[in-house]
Amino acid sequence: MLSWLEKGFRVTSHVFRFTVICVLVAGCATTPAHEEPGLKQATAEELSALLRQRESAIQTMKGLFSAKVRGGLIPISTRVEGAVYYRRPNSMRLRGFTPVGGELFEFVQADDLYMLRLPTMGRVLTGRQSEINEMGKLARPFQLSVWAMGGVLGTSAIGKDESINLAEDGDRYRLDVYSPRQDAGSGGPKLLRRMWFDRRTLLVVQEDRLNGNGEVDASIRYEDFRPIGETRPPVNGKADARLLRPFKVSLEDGRGQGSVQLMFHEILPNQELKSGDLGQVSFSLVSDRPVS
Repeated sequence: MLSWLEKGFRVTSHVFRFTVICVLVAGCATTPAHEEPGLKQATAEELSALLRQRESAIQTMKGLFSAKVRGGLIPISTRVEGAVYYRRPNSMRLRGFTPVGGELFEFVQADDLYMLRLPTMGRVLTGRQSEINEMGKLARPFQLSVWAMGGVLGTSAIGKDESINLAEDGDRYRLDVYSPRQDAGSGGPKLLRRMWFDRRTLLVVQEDRLNGNGEVDASIRYEDFRPIGETRPPVNGKADARLLRPFKVSLEDGRGQGSVQLMFHEILPNQELKSGDLGQVSFSLVSDRPVS
């Protein structure tokens, strides 16, 4: 038989081992699987340079997407399957189809010209983009569509004559973009856009477009960033040289007319475009004619 001293020693040993195991398990449970990266520091000039780099990184693009439209923003269909073609700096073609493949619209812009063809309504409209409001109610949805595509194409770079101001906004940076001074009249530069950068990635995750009265004309959110194309060589010693683009774009109309959500299935950058991919704009005067 074991003496009382031997029994006490065994009990103490079991308690000690149990305590050590508990401490180790607790330590493992409270140690995070991975730590969140720290917030990056950047100046307004550095963010502006990033936007220029992302714009120049895409010379051409093809994309396939699905769109959900709410609030009657587009008077054609609430669900659209679409294709976009783009060539830098300002040639773009959007095509929309029903879920079963019927053609809904074709919108082409080239330089300062546009063409909108609506087979279901039997209409073709052409004109200058500076006078796009002459399209009437149809102008709004297609202007919003161009803005929504800007974050995917990378066409949100700061203009040479535009001024900028940077502010910290929690875990984001907010970059305010103002009109050129000579275009603002006696009232001074006007706020045109606001862009929010995630400070962990320095990607633009939200953009507001403002009207001449300083009111939000449209609010756009960019999500689900994925690499596209081939991985580029490191730039300035940075290992992460991937070309990232949002595959989900959500737009809220600032005038309360509805919302659009784009979900991209495929984005192919810098591929050769065929002669017919960008469509054509036949224009002499602003016109609205039946589809021939």
